Amino acid sequence: MEQLKEQLKQQIIDALSLEDITPADIEDDAPLFGEGLGLDSIDALEIILILERNYGIKVEKPADAKESFKSINTLAEFIAKNRTK
Repeated sequence: MEQLKEQLKQQIIDALSLEDITPADIEDDAPLFGEGLGLDSIDALEIILILERNYGIKVEKPADAKESFKSINTLAEFIAKNRTK
């Protein structure tokens, strides 16, 4: 699970061009949206693309996945349960 979290952090940094951030800067339980990393709805779409491309997860209803997008921990758990790749 730790390897998945690190991989996920790097994929988010790369996809969102977060140039001044390293995986070590992203805490596993820190919010990804709002106060924490400060991502927005456009960034959420990029994360959905990461899930589809890298893990074979189709997010049919983004509203249903909202809880899973809270932090790296919740996102990694979502991937672990739903991945097809």
